[in-house]
Amino acid sequence: MDIILQGLTLLVAGMTIVYLFLWLLVIVMNRATLLVKKFNYILPDEEPKKKPRPVTTLRTDDTIVAVAIAGALAQSR
Repeated sequence: MDIILQGLTLLVAGMTIVYLFLWLLVIVMNRATLLVKKFNYILPDEEPKKKPRPVTTLRTDDTIVAVAIAGALAQSR
């Protein structure tokens, strides 16, 4: 019975330490966010570069007709 009580004591102590550490971590991260927002003017983020749109070639009706004729001739042979 003594070993079970020691185990439960270690369980409660360990979980308390983990909970307190995570709680402290959340507080520090929230404060760091405020600090970064306050001094963001020193090193502002770069604007994302816009990717150039690829140039598309317009297919004329002649090109489509030529492809259709070539396909039809290839199929008939």
